[in-house]
Amino acid sequence: MNLWLLFFEFFKIGLFSVGGGLATLPFLNKLVEKYDWFTSGDLANIIAVSESTPGPLGINMASYTGFTGAGIMGGIIATVGIVLPSYLVILIIASMLQKFNENRYVQTAFAGLRSSVVGLISAAVLGIMELSFIQSGGSGLLELFNWKAIAAFLVLVLLRFRFQKAHPIILIVIGAVVGMAVGGF
Repeated sequence: MNLWLLFFEFFKIGLFSVGGGLATLPFLNKLVEKYDWFTSGDLANIIAVSESTPGPLGINMASYTGFTGAGIMGGIIATVGIVLPSYLVILIIASMLQKFNENRYVQTAFAGLRSSVVGLISAAVLGIMELSFIQSGGSGLLELFNWKAIAAFLVLVLLRFRFQKAHPIILIVIGAVVGMAVGGF
């Protein structure tokens, strides 16, 4: 694995994935198509692991990808690549925030960014749902969908709405327990 290419790809992701870890998913999907660093299945698994372990999704994925492709140095380089743009942008913004905070153009730009981030995250969620809920090789409606995964998803969504004050960790643990109880999805 070319370490400069690894750094550059994750630097781009860090620079353009405005909105946090879930906003990196469309970029990570592009890496699946472009390189053999990881597969769609790997991406789905690391999302599950990243959402249930400490740390942001994008950083966890960068570390995972770099490490699996080029060992410890690859993990460090990919992680630095994804973090460095945010660090630099925050330094610049923090130094100018007071001056431009009330600027009408800045406010409208942020409104546009928020809308685009919602769209990117929604597209990523739909992609994850497709990976989780649709089975390849199914000939009929009953075989096309992973009904256990859909049922577990619906139960957890209902639990989340019913117990809004429940900490997300509790729901993650419940999801893991349900997965183990039914023998996986």
